Amino acid sequence: MSKIIISCAITGSIHTPSMSPYLPVTAEAIAAQAVGAADAGAAILHLHARNPETGQPSASVEHYMAFLPVISKTTDAVVNMTTGGSAVMSLEQRLAAPLAAEPEMCSLNMGTMNFALYPMLGKRTEWLHDWEEPFLRNSDDLVFRNTPRDIEGVLRQMGQERGARFEFECYDVSHLYMLKHFADRGLIRTPMFIQFVMGVLGGIAAEPEHLAHLKQTADKLFGDSYLFSVLAAGRQQMEMARLGASMGGHVRVGLEDNLYIARGQLAKSNAEQVEKVRGVVEALGRVVATPDEARAMLGLKGKQMVAF
Repeated sequence: MSKIIISCAITGSIHTPSMSPYLPVTAEAIAAQAVGAADAGAAILHLHARNPETGQPSASVEHYMAFLPVISKTTDAVVNMTTGGSAVMSLEQRLAAPLAAEPEMCSLNMGTMNFALYPMLGKRTEWLHDWEEPFLRNSDDLVFRNTPRDIEGVLRQMGQERGARFEFECYDVSHLYMLKHFADRGLIRTPMFIQFVMGVLGGIAAEPEHLAHLKQTADKLFGDSYLFSVLAAGRQQMEMARLGASMGGHVRVGLEDNLYIARGQLAKSNAEQVEKVRGVVEALGRVVATPDEARAMLGLKGKQMVAF
């Protein structure tokens, strides 16, 4: 387990443009930051799209296709497209771009959950766009929907029909049992790549004892048929990455998960976070995996099999 996969989540759908001038919004910025993260050592690029005019999360195939070919031509990194999109999107909207692009990997949230973002309102009183403040404020009534029927549909359409492998995003222990349910039904190929998502209000907190419990539960359910990665939203990002790497896991960073590089200091790029976590994991004796090594570890179909 010396080889470690670094994933980088470039823009996401949670943070809003007013929170950081470094959050990529346009296709050009998303592509440039993705390539920069890959050059810094990220083997996997986890990608969302945004409306370049407003910065809002977008499910538009056109918005995705404005940057996917550029990334594919410029770097060998694995493209991992979200099927979660934004909690305000329907499943049909969330799947439109992945169905068209047929990437090597997709993320898949393993359950329906509260997705509370309103604490990020803080004391901010000025916003770049009219949608930002209501979007955050109204998240006190926001539910991200992924029912068992939804999950099965994604597994069949993206996995069985298009050959994508998954980053199974597990925000709590219950999501591991839902993953086991689908594995028992024969809908999931191994090795599974499980992302322990910590620190989102509505999911499990980013605390060491919770990470240990997630790992112990996954060991019990899946034995040696899975690999795991750790991400922590917010200020625990690097510490939980360090703990996950020390346990033999992989890591995810990026401006989707945390806008900062240090206390009170905004990260100026996704690459800056990748460089920092690379130093953390290499200090533990881990060797950063190349994109092709990640493909081999996860059994991916190869970038020649995508549709962009």
